[in-house]
Amino acid sequence: MSAEHKQALAIGREQGRAVRRYLEALEAHRPKRGRKRTPESIQRRLDAIEERLLSADPLSRLQLVQERMDLTNELAAKSNTVDIGSLEEEFVNAAREYGDRKGISYAAWREAGVDPAVLKRAGIRRGGGDV
Repeated sequence: MSAEHKQALAIGREQGRAVRRYLEALEAHRPKRGRKRTPESIQRRLDAIEERLLSADPLSRLQLVQERMDLTNELAAKSNTVDIGSLEEEFVNAAREYGDRKGISYAAWREAGVDPAVLKRAGIRRGGGDV
């Protein structure tokens, strides 16, 4: 394998990582339906669950334990901050070449949740025309 081929593969892997990390961050921070939960409201519910566990029947206890696990995971996820700005910059630098190589259309990027302004910055246009 030539040095140029190895370098092209490395560039492709890095572009793929940049695109994947950005799309994962978008997915993780996509607004969810319903009332927003704050870390404080989650902690209040966890405290209430602990209280109810003391007197719960076995079936209710099982459900409360699962809810406690879900809320603990949600609370941990809220404390993990992601620098979406730097991920977006990496995406902008990689997305056009990556998308051209993989045959990804503007519509597919949009359906994946990428904002039109970000696509514009990346040089990805409707109809696939060049900048």
